Amino acid sequence: MPQFKLKDGRELEIADNGITSEKAIIFHHGTPGHVTAWSTWLEEAAARGIRAISYSRAGYGTSDRHFGRSVLSNNSDISYLLDAKNISHFAAIGWSGGGPHALANTTDHRNVGAITLAGVGAFGTSDLDFLAGMGPENHDEFGEALKGEAAIEAWMEINAPAMKHVTGEQVREAFGGLIGDADKAVIDGEYADQLASVMRSSMAVSFDGWIDDDLAFVKQWGFDLAAITKPVYIWQGDDDFMVPHAHSKWLAAHIPGSVLSFVPGHGHISLIEKYRSEILDQAQQLLN
Repeated sequence: MPQFKLKDGRELEIADNGITSEKAIIFHHGTPGHVTAWSTWLEEAAARGIRAISYSRAGYGTSDRHFGRSVLSNNSDISYLLDAKNISHFAAIGWSGGGPHALANTTDHRNVGAITLAGVGAFGTSDLDFLAGMGPENHDEFGEALKGEAAIEAWMEINAPAMKHVTGEQVREAFGGLIGDADKAVIDGEYADQLASVMRSSMAVSFDGWIDDDLAFVKQWGFDLAAITKPVYIWQGDDDFMVPHAHSKWLAAHIPGSVLSFVPGHGHISLIEKYRSEILDQAQQLLN
């Protein structure tokens, strides 16, 4: 993937769908994730005449690590990217762990709104039990993240290699208790191969991006959801064991004027696979 040099000398992997416009969609991948998670979305956006850009968050793929980053501090990378690409208006779309990063983008003056897809809520709040309803793997993972960098790094060394080398035939089983029937039904054939490729690419250099995401999620995001004034659309299924639907309901309750699309019968992965067109419709409306 093309490399983009940031102001501080670090580099990000990026993908730009080639449409010439000062308006664009910026895509934020999940945890773990990679720029290529959005390949088909970039193609569909191009078919609509919409410019779209995705990137690998710091520490994923060949994007250089930004040690100690927070959800909000990731905005500095996006801001510099927007400047360099001459983008004056953008909508942010974030899936799973990318959800908070998309919401953080609403603090940028060029942002026209955000869409969070099965996005995680904030940790450590009195009115959201962050881990309730998550698969056992997430309980173990975030338990280690709460102990600090050394602990989550040790957990990654034991648990992440299986995903680093996963194949399309193995990826459904590799998710273990984090996926339900709805997600198992779509993780097949070509899509399973694509998903496995995204996982492998995300960890091709290191586990740093995954580690830093987890550490960012167990501390303050750095901005106030109640202060968001841009339109926010929230999507969520009820068969989700990576980010249970309590998270989306919590986000909807805390973001003024947000709109929740709750889709029964869908999971963490089936949601974005089956509702791509409707989600892009919303992004297109935000940009118009």
